[in-house]
Amino acid sequence: MTNNLTIHAFPQQEGPAQRLADCLGAPCFPIFIHTFPDGESLVRVEQAFNTAIIYCSLAQPNEKLIALCLAAQALRDRGVQRVILVAPYMCYMRQDKAFEPGQAISQQVIGDMLDRRFDRILTIDPHLHRTKEIGAVFPKSQAEALSAAEPIADYILRQNPPSTSIVFGPDSEAMQWVAAVGRRTGMKALVGEKYRLDDRQVKIEIANPQIIQNRHVYLIDDICSSAGTIKIALSALLAAGAKSICAILVHALSEKSVVDDLMNAGLKMFISTDTVVNPSNRIEIAPLLADALKNET
Repeated sequence: MTNNLTIHAFPQQEGPAQRLADCLGAPCFPIFIHTFPDGESLVRVEQAFNTAIIYCSLAQPNEKLIALCLAAQALRDRGVQRVILVAPYMCYMRQDKAFEPGQAISQQVIGDMLDRRFDRILTIDPHLHRTKEIGAVFPKSQAEALSAAEPIADYILRQNPPSTSIVFGPDSEAMQWVAAVGRRTGMKALVGEKYRLDDRQVKIEIANPQIIQNRHVYLIDDICSSAGTIKIALSALLAAGAKSICAILVHALSEKSVVDDLMNAGLKMFISTDTVVNPSNRIEIAPLLADALKNET
């Protein structure tokens, strides 16, 4: 066990935090958060060593951000020299410009809030658009974005997939995961073409639908909340004659009712990594995070 590193888990995230701690051979302590009647938070951390990792996946972020900043300061007050944020899901990355006058650029605001308080920030597949590198969001800290493609590919290989299996992404933005999974699994990799019909309707087309016919398809994307894109891709794949379709998501933000709708629409399985605690979690990302953090032990 390392005598230099401690891991501190936010409430409801003790499971994935402990898996990371086991990989690193480090102790894992809970972060205690008491909420007063007026909504203010009192945060308490346990003992810490020279380097402390806060494990806090930032789904539902407004409930966590203030407590996260307080926890970072509490660790500093206990004498920690280096405070690291492991946020497998990073919030507020999409709003990277003001699309209308008066809009806050939330990526900049939240980025600055975290950048001031952590020496290192580690996340997985942040939902960036015009911002190309995570370091541009957190210029002061040592920031790194990992890819979940390898653990997703390894999960697929452990299922002994049929030789007719392919990997598919709903649009060009998914190509980075689809191509990497395809290379590691040896499967053919395809992406659809997304067309916006109007403000509310989107269509996904498959350039060579005959390739899909009678195939087992792994539908891969980074994030699922309302599942609108996944549902449209599912419809396109079924129309093209897919034999079965399993959706694999990096970040599952969806409620059970959303997944139930997908299953009723013809999806065979809905699987996710544990970047966000969700009943669909099947793929652990602790080894991926531990490999990136091994120099901290």
